Amino acid sequence: MPASSAVRDPLALDRQVCFALAVAAREVVALYRPVLEPLGLTHPQYLVMLALWERDCRSLRNLAETLALDPGTLSPLVKRLAAAGLVRRERDPQDERLLAVTLTPAGRALRREAQHVPGQIVGRLGLPVPDLEHLNDVLRAVIRAATGE
Repeated sequence: MPASSAVRDPLALDRQVCFALAVAAREVVALYRPVLEPLGLTHPQYLVMLALWERDCRSLRNLAETLALDPGTLSPLVKRLAAAGLVRRERDPQDERLLAVTLTPAGRALRREAQHVPGQIVGRLGLPVPDLEHLNDVLRAVIRAATGE
């Protein structure tokens, strides 16, 4: 039977959103590796730095919420960034239970070097910026739907 008249298998791998998202995420993150390597950052560390460049001095809890990461996953990332001299981890003087994460001067300076990252990624993808912006909007809608927000 021709494919056009056949009922599409709902379990076909190429129809699974989870598969497309997993492969796309893996491949896009791989594009970041050679771009971030000269900055001394992994992709997860880059995400932490992006959040801090957006708003410095965050609690570990706030940073975890912003990045949609478990604090247990985030903590080792922040420790490695601190060891690299890019952030400081200090108890919040207002609330000793909270760990405050702040940029160091080196962490703030790294932002200037990172300015080229988005353009390089767009270039490596070879897709028009409006298409990538639309994809970002659709993915954010998927995230909201999946999380019930």
